[in-house]
Amino acid sequence: MNYSILNTEIQEFINNNLNSNIASILLKGTSFNSIETKEIIEQIESKKRCEKKLPTWFGAKNIYYPNKLNIEQTSSEITAKYKSELIKGASIIDLTGGFGVDCFYFAKQFKRVIHCEIDDNISNIVAHNFSELNMTNIQTINNNGIEYLKTNSTPYDWIYIDPSRRHDTKGKVFFLKDCEPNVPEHLELLFKNSEKIMIKTSPLLDISMGINELKFVKTIHVIAVHNEVKELLWILESGFDGIINVETVNLKNENKERFRFNLNEERNTEACYSLPLNFLYEPNAAILKSGAFNEISNQMAVFKIHKHSHLYTSDILMDFPGRRFKIENIIPYNKKDIKKLNLSKANITTRNFPETVQEIRKKFHIQDGGETYMFFTTDLNNQRIVIITQKLD
Repeated sequence: MNYSILNTEIQEFINNNLNSNIASILLKGTSFNSIETKEIIEQIESKKRCEKKLPTWFGAKNIYYPNKLNIEQTSSEITAKYKSELIKGASIIDLTGGFGVDCFYFAKQFKRVIHCEIDDNISNIVAHNFSELNMTNIQTINNNGIEYLKTNSTPYDWIYIDPSRRHDTKGKVFFLKDCEPNVPEHLELLFKNSEKIMIKTSPLLDISMGINELKFVKTIHVIAVHNEVKELLWILESGFDGIINVETVNLKNENKERFRFNLNEERNTEACYSLPLNFLYEPNAAILKSGAFNEISNQMAVFKIHKHSHLYTSDILMDFPGRRFKIENIIPYNKKDIKKLNLSKANITTRNFPETVQEIRKKFHIQDGGETYMFFTTDLNNQRIVIITQKLD
């Protein structure tokens, strides 16, 4: 950590060049003797990435930023805030603290927060930033979180851990045992220090695999931001042997789309089916990730158009956690009928269909955009169809 970065004139240079051409700065260099140009560029690039993702840090003075990869890997403020609102208590320890965004929000719900970070540079950066942000109830510890627990018998109300996938597992099936730290291997240690554990994982983790690897899973949260799944949260409670609840949320600027179910309900529920009616619905990404394909039909009183299509329909317009469309036309999938539409531009989605969006665009010379939304899919009679719609919201 080069404290010269915090000098007033260097901070002013960083702020004044957030939108400047990085290559041009590299070429010209800077006149600061206490710091290399590449260090200043690293601050510019990292701070720029925080403008929307971490507005609290971006708007504060004298914040020190790690490299841009660390910023890309950290939780966003919107997801960190959501996590913090799920739990509360006197104490929590974050075993994989990173840039400290989650701890910042945990500190609003807990009296005492422990931030463990094995990288001494990141740990120093975070300690400095917490001071600048006036967070007085967070203690930073430069240590491996698992090793710290082994030598510290202090009980905590909650343990939080965000394991990262090891580089040598690239391209392989994603298991929690492939992460660092290996959470399944250390579960006994974790439960010795707390009865409640929250684990954050990548959305790439298969939910059924996660359940098989873990113990005492009580709730799984599937978190999407603007219809992109960002993370899975696993709530573990010592001794729990009940039915696992799944809570999905799509965080948007205006509101939160929530949908809840339990795994038994999904397994024991049969969806209702129909050919496309007046309205078409596409569940948000969090629901699709959760696998609630039958329960969404049951709870929202909509019909599924095919077992594997994951599109839903109804006669009257329903509230629905996802995109809603008015059906204008339904045609069989063939070249003649599609050419009759005379569409040069449309938004195309495929569900349970053998061709990709790119292949369809190339075949029918349809560019992206416009007011028309086309769904290439398969109906309950196993017929390939195209549903022509207008988006409602």
